[in-house]
Amino acid sequence: MTSPLPYRVGYGEDAHRLGEGRALILGGVPIPHAERGAVAHSDGDAVLHAVADALLSGLALGDIGQYFPDTAAENAGLDSARILAHTLGLVREWQYAPVNVALVVTLDRPKLGALRSDIARSLSALLNLPETEVGLSFKTSEGLAPDHVQVRATVLLARVEG
Repeated sequence: MTSPLPYRVGYGEDAHRLGEGRALILGGVPIPHAERGAVAHSDGDAVLHAVADALLSGLALGDIGQYFPDTAAENAGLDSARILAHTLGLVREWQYAPVNVALVVTLDRPKLGALRSDIARSLSALLNLPETEVGLSFKTSEGLAPDHVQVRATVLLARVEG
């Protein structure tokens, strides 16, 4: 499977309601001092979900719900790194690889700026990209949506040989 295009662009988005008694994990990094975490069937890592959806959309392969439905018991509590690894396997089958990713994370509390390097380093390792190719922006909802986390991701895919 391949495409004649040397580059493809993908876009993904994910959001989760925040709830008590849940861990908040973003980009594979547990967020310390988070009073609430993502309410989700999996571990709720909205960063990895958005990136996986961006990778899939770049190759017109659907979305993560098709591969990891929230109705499947085996996906309960699933580590989102497994979702991303599976998605990267599909991307490789199409003879593409991510070369750049850019994300906007919207979360009112806690502030994430101090964790930028940790999240970038984790994404860099998971995507096999240099940290310089992982762009992260952190925003708040300005109080409009304080009970959720939302992530938007774009990814540039390049065709690779063999």
